[in-house]
Amino acid sequence: MRSLSIAAYLALKEVWRNRGRFLLVSLVIALITLLVLFIAALGEGLANGNRQYISNLNAQLVVFLQRSDYIISSSQLQVDTVNQIRRVDGVAAAGPIYTSTTEIETPKVPLKVSLLAALPGQPGMPPIIGGRAFRGGDSDEVVIDRNVALQTGIQIGDEIRIRSTQGGSDEFFYLRVAGLTSGQSYYFQPTIFTSPATWEKVRPQSAADLKDDTPYPNIIAVQLSGPFQINSMKAQLLAKVPNIEVADIPTTIDNIPGYSAQQGTVQTQGVFTLLIGLLVIGGFFQIQILQKVPQIGVLKAIGSTNGTVGASAVIQIIIVTAIGVAIGGGLTYIFSLGFPPTIPLVFNGTNSLFAIIALLLIGPIGGLVSVIYAVRIEPLKALRLQ
Repeated sequence: MRSLSIAAYLALKEVWRNRGRFLLVSLVIALITLLVLFIAALGEGLANGNRQYISNLNAQLVVFLQRSDYIISSSQLQVDTVNQIRRVDGVAAAGPIYTSTTEIETPKVPLKVSLLAALPGQPGMPPIIGGRAFRGGDSDEVVIDRNVALQTGIQIGDEIRIRSTQGGSDEFFYLRVAGLTSGQSYYFQPTIFTSPATWEKVRPQSAADLKDDTPYPNIIAVQLSGPFQINSMKAQLLAKVPNIEVADIPTTIDNIPGYSAQQGTVQTQGVFTLLIGLLVIGGFFQIQILQKVPQIGVLKAIGSTNGTVGASAVIQIIIVTAIGVAIGGGLTYIFSLGFPPTIPLVFNGTNSLFAIIALLLIGPIGGLVSVIYAVRIEPLKALRLQ
């Protein structure tokens, strides 16, 4: 305990005496922390923008058209598939989901949105946090995601103007906002929800599509009576409903085009940033140890143990790293307050905590070589007496 106290005293004394030098290193670590946390937030934000609606589905399974490779845009199911699924034992509810994209005309800049259709009260329809759900049929009503409201200023009760390509020309449709939902981004776009009939009328269509006014669902969200019987229900659905393939929610997310590649790229950037931090910290403390070889030799000559010298170096590294991470975390929080909602940054508590722990660990790991070198210094050689 006494040797640990001495080691802590020596570490703090040196940090304070050379505070300018150590502060600069802490600021470098702070910048690395800032970069790592923003990369983590960007990864989470991009992931949310792509998967948020699917990950928040109130269902355990998603039904696709057979041979669509679990890609939502490639799947188009028959209308009667929903009823066939509902008749399977173990299915609590099944809701068709229709997907497309469109554009809201605003006074400033047109806003690209995902146009989705679902049935109120069925899987696929998100909870309403304000107003009410749209009426069924061709009601010309929509429920908008909170991000749409934030980016456009549209409120419940307002009328929105939709521009949609019909055949070879643009047409405009007017829909009234009935309610508000939250956390439903899809394909990097905020989302609006409407009834299948309104969706079929409003969605962009080719000249061939205009000849058929029947809305065909892309996928069907299936809620199970036994939420943990996923594998057995997959087999049962495949056996009883023709021309389908079934996936759970994680599989559906992983097969969203570009999702896995995007997350792999962001995670690689984070790993390389941590590696750079590791090398920077290791290099600095290696130079620091080399500059004070004579002092370490004196300490050992007057009776300090290798444990005291090593512990002092480790404590010093931990202090400098912790200060840098604290500064970087504070700067990250301050900067995050000024970003507009259009920038896809989401500071997930778990991811941020993991990043901070990793940053705190790279200090001692990066300085491990310098600690080993300090412990192995021979007093007589350090003092050039041998």
